[in-house]
Amino acid sequence: MQLDPRPATLGLLLLCAAAAGAGEAEELHYRQGEHRADYDREALLGGQEEVDEYVKLSPEEQHKRLKSIIKKIDLDSDGFLTESELSSWIQMSFKHYAMQEAKQQFIEYDKNNDGSVSWDEYNIQMYDRVIDFDENTALDDAEEESFRQLHLKDKKRFEKANQDSGPGLNLEEFIAFEHPEEVDYMTEFVIQEALEEHDKNGDGFVSLEEFLGDYRRDPTANEDPEWILVEKDRFMNDYDKDADGRLDPQELLSWVVPNNQGIAQEEALHLIDEMDLNSDRKLSEEEILENQDLFLTSEATDYGRQLHDEYFYHDEL
Repeated sequence: MQLDPRPATLGLLLLCAAAAGAGEAEELHYRQGEHRADYDREALLGGQEEVDEYVKLSPEEQHKRLKSIIKKIDLDSDGFLTESELSSWIQMSFKHYAMQEAKQQFIEYDKNNDGSVSWDEYNIQMYDRVIDFDENTALDDAEEESFRQLHLKDKKRFEKANQDSGPGLNLEEFIAFEHPEEVDYMTEFVIQEALEEHDKNGDGFVSLEEFLGDYRRDPTANEDPEWILVEKDRFMNDYDKDADGRLDPQELLSWVVPNNQGIAQEEALHLIDEMDLNSDRKLSEEEILENQDLFLTSEATDYGRQLHDEYFYHDEL
């Protein structure tokens, strides 16, 4: 088939636009070197409308809901928030909002409102039409062929998520399709897909060379570029846990699956560093309320959004 290149081209344009706008966003985020908490709040609440809704809460209601959230983060009810408790809460928040987003997408994709999303409906939502590729026929145009490969991978993941072999995905299956890293029965598929892409010699592992992909050192250069040094360090210190020079399937999983644990730990440490007034490496309710604005512009409250979500501040979580 002759593929309309617009979807792939659009993706490339979006990536380029994102890269071009990164510098401008950084300037807005850190104006004259000073961090702007209001930028965080607007960006992560979703826009000015959501920020306005946040501001509408009275100080008393903000205080009440924040105290409820603090109580829920304090898993052992000892009156203090530790790095571990803060990190666990932030990771839970990440997962909650990912699931909420998938549920909203499910409604948008289910065009005929029959409670399931078919492969055709997925295509129509994504590309405004149904696309069907021949699995065994490569396309001459490199960009079109790249899109064909991505589309076929999506179709395989869609089929794997469809546990009951019905005509479409129910909500649970759709979540598995959108977030395979969150669903146990998709783990093996994620590993195999990664091996197919990166394990060039078919030995069931990913070597450092395979990890780096098509990179080849410039014979005239004295050393590798900075980004290669960074990637080599990640391979050796973050992923290759047994230090055998290759990634086994479980180590590979830690590379290919988005892992919010590190982000959550970093934010937890940042909050303790900034708010721990007595240097005991944990936060009391008093310390948090003393610096309430910092806590409400952090990932611990999803930049204040949790104060508008009963899932977080209601007495029963």
